Amino acid sequence: MALPKLTRLELQIMEALWTRGELSIREIQEAFPEAGRPAYTTIQTTVYRLETKKALRRVKKISNAHIFEAVIARDAARGKLIDELLSLFGGRSQPLMAHLVETGKLTLEDVAEAEGLLRKLAGKDRAQ
Repeated sequence: MALPKLTRLELQIMEALWTRGELSIREIQEAFPEAGRPAYTTIQTTVYRLETKKALRRVKKISNAHIFEAVIARDAARGKLIDELLSLFGGRSQPLMAHLVETGKLTLEDVAEAEGLLRKLAGKDRAQ
């Protein structure tokens, strides 16, 4: 199944579900910071859109409240978002990496972790 494209608000709703588990619409709304919190109806409409996109599903009903859980994994959603971002640069990661370095958002620890992952992937390629 292809992963759906998610808006910023949809990602914030999904983050609440990934972090807290099964939630009602009211609980999702309350997961947002009080300042700038979207209206209940905004969250409700967005949750129903996410349900249509098959990003989340209803798991039970308690009284009048439907309880939802995430269907897609956080890592899968992040990967799709990063792939979409890279497509803006023609699939090249260098402009993104350069920006992260220039803005101080890429640390030596990040680089060391990336090197470790690259070595691990290179080892898997040789083993096949």
